Parts: sequence; C-alpha cells; structure tokens
Amino acid sequence: MKIELPALQAASMGATTARAAVYQTIFSRRDVRGQFLSESIPDDVLSRLLTAAHFAPSVGFMQPWSFLLVRDPAVKQQVHDAFLQANAEAALLFKEEQQDSYRRLKLEGILDAPLNVCVTCDRDRAGPVVLGRTHSKAMDLYSTVCAVQNLWLAARAEGIGVGWVSIFRASALREILQLPPRIIPVAYLCLGYVSHFNDRPDLETAGWRERLPLEQLVFLDRWGETGGDRTACLRDNLQRDQRDVTALQSFQTLLR
Repeated sequence: MKIELPALQAASMGATTARAAVYQTIFSRRDVRGQFLSESIPDDVLSRLLTAAHFAPSVGFMQPWSFLLVRDPAVKQQVHDAFLQANAEAALLFKEEQQDSYRRLKLEGILDAPLNVCVTCDRDRAGPVVLGRTHSKAMDLYSTVCAVQNLWLAARAEGIGVGWVSIFRASALREILQLPPRIIPVAYLCLGYVSHFNDRPDLETAGWRERLPLEQLVFLDRWGETGGDRTACLRDNLQRDQRDVTALQSFQTLLR
C-alpha cells in the first residue's frame, strides 16, 4: 500500500490548526460590556451564529430554545430600565464595603450593542415526558445554556462580542418581551462587533474575583478525593495549562 506522506502531514497539520483554533476561541472568549461598535451584524453572519446555537446538544433532542432578536431602540430602552432597577437592588445585597466597587462595574451593553438576543426555553416543546428529563427536570434549561455557549463561541470566531446580562427580574423581562407563560427567558445577550477583546475577564481585571486553581477542583471517584500519586501527572498538566493560558502564551502549547 502506497502511503502519501505529504498528504498525511498536511492532514495532520490541518487537524492541529483546527484544534488550536477551537482552543483559542474558548480561551479568548470574553463577556463583553463596553467595547461595542455601531456596525450591524450582517444577516449571513447572524445566520451562522444562530445555526451554531441550534446545533447544540439537547436532552431528548427536544431543542427547547428560541431566539428573540431585539433591535428596536424603544424595546432596548425598556430592557435597560429594567436592568437599572434590578442592578440598584442587587448592589444593596453586597457587603457595604463592596457596594461602591459593584456600582463602578459596567455589567451590560444593552443600549451600546446593535443587537440584543433573548434566548428562551420552551419547557413544553417535546411534551410532558421527555427522554432524559424524566428524573432531572432542569435538563431542558441546561440544554438551552448549551445553545448559548455555542452561539458565544461562534461569535468569538467571527470577531463578534457577546455580553450576558442576568440582572433582571424575570417578570419584568417577560412583560417587556411579551413572553408566553410556558416560555422561560434563559439568557439576555448583547451582540456586536467590538473595538477589541480584553486579555482577561473584566471582573478578574477589576479585582472582583480571581480564577480558581483548576487542580483543586478535580476529584477522583469520590468527592474530595484528590487521587494522590495516581493523579499527580494530571495535576501537573492542569497547573501548566492554566498557567500558559493565563499568561496568554501560544495555544499550541496545549497540544503537546
């Protein structure tokens, strides 16, 4: 059997490049709040983002998601007003010494982003009994979050920023968007091209929280069991990979 080494090498290089692109998209994804440009997202690009979201995994293949596109400035303003009310309430829930820091954070881009998208979950879409949801009723909600993540990563690959705004009273969002009772608003997203993507998450840069060491979050067989020597090599790799990503080194180092 004749083996075409150049073709195999090309295929291998292509696979490595594809893997690196996936990891780079994951690690450079950001929750964008303040860098939106006014440029609209073309319909063909938006179609790719929504198609990527629609191809997310879902429990029982129920595909419970829908995507409500918000472009009307008047509707955006209503949503922004609902955010401001909820955000003022949220600030008071933190310790007094944190409240000023909280109020300085920019936590939305509702009016700045050219497009807002409310991703919803129809809990009745596949009927009362759904394969895989029989014992865990929230699986349809988790499935919808998978669609959100697909959209987010596809947007990053397209150079489009996404910001997830979660500080709302659900009743207010439901009234503004006229959602039927069975429809659950899962994510309110702000989308648009951006001037830049920050090197690190905004909350990390602001000192609100630090990224946790991954090796402390991985257990073996039972909760709290670290595995000792059996997982020593894995833990060394976890420390190295998190360090490399945090230092913004080449993502190719993760493919060693």
